[in-house]
Amino acid sequence: MSKKKFHKKTSSEKTLSLSDPESISKTQLLEFLAAQQAPQGWLEIVAAFGVDSKRIKKSLSRQLSAMLHSGELLFNRKEQYCLVEQTDLETGLVIGHADGFGFLKRDAGGDDMFIPPREMRGLMNGDRIVASHGKLNRQGKIEARVVEVLERKVKTVVGRFFNVMGVFHLEAENKRIFQHICIPADSTLGAKDGQIVMAEMTRYPSSRSQAFAKVIEVMGDHMAPGMEIDMAIRSYDLPTEWSQAVLDEAQCFKAELNEDDLAARTDLRKLPFVTIDGADARDFDDAVYCKKTAKGWKLYVAIADVAHYVKAGSAIDQQGHERGNSVYFPEQVIPMLPEVLSNGLCSLNPHVDRLCMVCEMRLDEDGTVKSSRFYEAVMHSHARLTYDEVGAIFDQSSPALIEKHQALLPDLQALRGLYELMKYAADARGALEFDTFETRFVFDEQRKIKAIEPVIRHDAHRLIEVFMIAANAATARFLVKSKIPNLLRIHDGPSVDRLLKLRGFLGELGLHLDGADEPEPYHYKQLIASIQQRPDVHLIETVMLRSMSQAMYSPEQKGHFGLALELYAHFTSPIRRYPDLLTHRAIKHLIKGSKPTKFIYSDADMVQFGEHCSQCSRRADEATRDVGSWLKCEFMMDKIGDEFNGVVSAVTSFGLFVELEKVFIDGLVHVTSLGDDYYHFDAAKHRLQGERSNRSFRLGDRLRVKLVKVNLDDKKIDLALVTEDNDQAESSRRKKPRKSVSKNIKSKGKPKSKTKRNKR
Repeated sequence: MSKKKFHKKTSSEKTLSLSDPESISKTQLLEFLAAQQAPQGWLEIVAAFGVDSKRIKKSLSRQLSAMLHSGELLFNRKEQYCLVEQTDLETGLVIGHADGFGFLKRDAGGDDMFIPPREMRGLMNGDRIVASHGKLNRQGKIEARVVEVLERKVKTVVGRFFNVMGVFHLEAENKRIFQHICIPADSTLGAKDGQIVMAEMTRYPSSRSQAFAKVIEVMGDHMAPGMEIDMAIRSYDLPTEWSQAVLDEAQCFKAELNEDDLAARTDLRKLPFVTIDGADARDFDDAVYCKKTAKGWKLYVAIADVAHYVKAGSAIDQQGHERGNSVYFPEQVIPMLPEVLSNGLCSLNPHVDRLCMVCEMRLDEDGTVKSSRFYEAVMHSHARLTYDEVGAIFDQSSPALIEKHQALLPDLQALRGLYELMKYAADARGALEFDTFETRFVFDEQRKIKAIEPVIRHDAHRLIEVFMIAANAATARFLVKSKIPNLLRIHDGPSVDRLLKLRGFLGELGLHLDGADEPEPYHYKQLIASIQQRPDVHLIETVMLRSMSQAMYSPEQKGHFGLALELYAHFTSPIRRYPDLLTHRAIKHLIKGSKPTKFIYSDADMVQFGEHCSQCSRRADEATRDVGSWLKCEFMMDKIGDEFNGVVSAVTSFGLFVELEKVFIDGLVHVTSLGDDYYHFDAAKHRLQGERSNRSFRLGDRLRVKLVKVNLDDKKIDLALVTEDNDQAESSRRKKPRKSVSKNIKSKGKPKSKTKRNKR
């Protein structure tokens, strides 16, 4: 094919030409369409490029189809190709809502667009679409109007099967898929009413028709043990099976190290490294050791050398990338890597040699990191300790543990001494530490919840956190200074609207957050320190935490607000997080003397890795949260009618969420059950206030409530107020409106007798 010029259809002449006579690249197509400033048909494109070969026409057709699929181009009603960016259209991801509306997460960034229910009828959560700009709604958000559906993400749906008088449908477990999906009578696979099934989509919904699917698996009964985890795994498409290629690669690994693996590594096996993790941990990413020096301290953070075993592009690497992270359910884990690595060869198990990547840091007498270096090493963990064990050793509450680990006591005390210095340094720079409240489920032999217990945090937890944060921060500085493509962990400060709501709430309590429109972490720190003696400290910290944005992965150097660090990366958990594995590969590339420009990944790759890993992290959080909510509802099903003391943990326009004492579960007191009054929601002050009674319910209020309903399908717990104070308030509310009515009547010249009013 000969090179030909094509011209822009305007008065100003501009030519573009083919650089490769054998193909037409995406870049050339984009440049051509941009130059025309008007939609172009197939014949016009072919003529402009002078295409006369059938093979090249096929290649061009495939390229245009791929660009349509990705949302870069749009095919209009005149059968012409046009650039989306030149048509005031938006491409993005649909995020569904259980109430029938949705949001469009725009590829170009910026605020999400609102998708009203009428537009959501033909969409499902996860769809990629092209949308035009509609009107502004009452909340000030731009409404999206669907132009075209580019891709349907939902292929299978997990949910509950219903038979209503011979008509079959499926209600999805994922409440973001709000549509009832019809099941034809010949596609039920024998499912019974109420059972959990997996169905394959056969027809997607449109603005005029419902969605259809066929049952491909009957998973079991609704209340079967373990069903909640199976449902979450299927609903969120969490990969659980290893491909044959992964299994083949995993079989090649031996249980112990090879002598060849130790070559050119620093031998740290004599240093008394220890691992400190939760009692139920199965994979150990990190081990620590420190010692006092003449000028301060030296801290060693040894991390499992996963990158030595998992090579870029291997089947295990591809599977790890797809999973993004390990997912931790109660008593079950979906690992990112095969167990031969995650629990075996990579895990820093006690009393065995292991390959590791070491971040060695030198600190001054004040606990401030002055320098750091990274290298490959071999280590030997001298003990596998739990947080509770170390906590008991520190507070000397367990003589048996102290006797058992007598040889390690000097090293553990050194770790504690350095931690206290580093903790003081972190507090000085303004690093935030919210004393978050966590719980764990205790199961019986039938895997039914026996109890929900709080997780007690102490210095052993904080010690490991401080050391890992120091290593991660040192890693980020090293990578950025080396100018190698890298993936950082970023955390933006609070937005203006969230700050306004936070300050409105604090003002009601007589509190103030300094820093005007751009508060720094130390402003938050000062406020947290000032409220520690208040009885509502936990709830104030919760509201402060909600004012912050969500952390994510990105190559942008935006810093980490919560930790008060300009640069932060993830380095310390490569067994369970894919970003850490990428970080290890970058470090290995640098310490071997290779140039940053020769790294196998580019900056553009890191952008894609960041988006994917952030999405995987959110997916895991949502799945585990769903399982936790399901288990809590199951635990409460036999307690209907019981009364509990609780604290208002959240206030919404539709009611109060109350956290029940001793069981640590939230339930909803709906606004309609608060009494015969109209309650108005004040978002800034986190309260509901009665229109006539002037009674208010706000965050932190203590209430006596009764459990009235548990909906396992929707994972909802309904409560009702039962306190005596409330009964008195009800009586007061009944009297006040009548006084108001009588005054209004008198003012209108229509007096009524007091007796009649009271009778009425």
